[in-house]
Amino acid sequence: MTFLLSALIVALTLAVTFWASRRNTSASDFYVAGGRISAGQNGVAIAGDYMSAASFLGITGLIALNGYDGFMYSVGFFIAYLTVLFIVAEPLRNLGKYTLADMLVYRLKDPRVRTYAAVSTIVVSAFYMIAQVVGAGSLISLLSGGALTPSVAIPLVGVLMIIYVVVGGMLATTWVQIIKAVLLMFATGLMTVLILNRFGWSFSSLLGAAERLNGASFLGAGVKYTNPIDLISLCLALVLGTAGLPHILVRFYTVPTAQDARKSVVWAMVLIGAFYVMTAFMGNAANVLVGREAIVTANAAGNMAAPLLAQELFGGAGTLGGEFGLAFVTAVAFATILAVVAGLTIAASTSFTHDIYKGVIRKGQATEREEFRVARLATVAVGVIAILLGLAAQTQNVAFLVALAFAIAASSNLPVILFTLFWRKFNATGAIWGIVGGILTCLALIAVSPNIRGIDPPEKTTGRHLVQAAPLFPLENPGIVSIPVGFALAAIGTLLGARRRREEEDQAFEEMQFRAYTGAGVDGTVAAHD
Repeated sequence: MTFLLSALIVALTLAVTFWASRRNTSASDFYVAGGRISAGQNGVAIAGDYMSAASFLGITGLIALNGYDGFMYSVGFFIAYLTVLFIVAEPLRNLGKYTLADMLVYRLKDPRVRTYAAVSTIVVSAFYMIAQVVGAGSLISLLSGGALTPSVAIPLVGVLMIIYVVVGGMLATTWVQIIKAVLLMFATGLMTVLILNRFGWSFSSLLGAAERLNGASFLGAGVKYTNPIDLISLCLALVLGTAGLPHILVRFYTVPTAQDARKSVVWAMVLIGAFYVMTAFMGNAANVLVGREAIVTANAAGNMAAPLLAQELFGGAGTLGGEFGLAFVTAVAFATILAVVAGLTIAASTSFTHDIYKGVIRKGQATEREEFRVARLATVAVGVIAILLGLAAQTQNVAFLVALAFAIAASSNLPVILFTLFWRKFNATGAIWGIVGGILTCLALIAVSPNIRGIDPPEKTTGRHLVQAAPLFPLENPGIVSIPVGFALAAIGTLLGARRRREEEDQAFEEMQFRAYTGAGVDGTVAAHD
């Protein structure tokens, strides 16, 4: 049943992909679907891109095993979109065309910035993608009962994502994400209704049952994060990093206007907010109805909490309804993985083709046909590299890479975005210092953190630390250190790179702000700025 439902979802998304291929005829179509996606469609697609398997399976499991501390992930992921809504969405759409680098170069007028911004995009996408691909292999193997090993599942996911992006471009990727979001919201909504029915339509009764099983501490902080600084660092990375994630930012170029970009964030927040609220229902219900022991036995990290809960809600193990519930949630998780990986792939390939190949190598002289061809080749290359890295890292503990991607985005991309929009004296030197410094600080701290360094028992064969030694940096996520460092380096670089300012530089800053918040001059319109 699991294979049947998963095959139906794949067949549906492939049909949409080949439908989209007829409209995927130019570089603009490939990168941003020609800017023809409506605000509502884009909002659902953003939600589909953002609500990953880590959210659906991982957070449900974290809440089931850790209570309140697990729910903090949901809060961080949701609150992050306030930064995107109020600061990033509209100016990004007005100042850029395809990538984050477009916006930075428009303001700073320095081609070096395009190179470094593209590198940042590729680095963030790579870390996020490796985690998704390795997670896909493990989860598909787990959910299929071992019928598909990670060595088979990882190439399967990689090939599908290459097909989606190469054949259908951004339009196909958008509709894959929309289909996934609809399926995920339907699954979580139905499970929440069934949970409430079990507990007299009272969330308080559900929490009371969880408290009786686990003690009052389960509903308070400190079960997972005994060090509050660790939790604060993680939340900083989640809340601030979303505004710098390339696969999220590229979605704002797929809509016709900046107003549509802002509206699409509101649509996304409605769906994302509803989803993360429902994770609290699912996580606590899994703890009560399935039980901690059964969840840990199925998977030590808790990733089977949602499927096992669905099995219980639909009738229990051994029943037709129970097996259908398990199979349906498994298929939805598979669709979730495909949608997120496709979004990451198109963000990375777009940045390489538009920023590095056309902007740096060809100095803006590449033809539309040539750019379109290179974009497809870059997608295949990105997909193959992701498969190879996933296969190489399949026995490693890579769960931290998603949070690291958020930390890098918050430490390198966000300072540059904010200073570009709001600091008159900001210059290209500051942008380069901020991007490079933020990335290197994150990587250096994570290399000596408990994610990489640790002493494992000899019998442990999977999830082993890369370095068998005591960690030198105590926190799992470097955000609390690397984010301030990223802002500080961007500011220091700006001051060191400052020269006597000319009046036209101030005029350029004012024109940038006028365009960013009015849209005048976008898409060839005439700016009426005095």
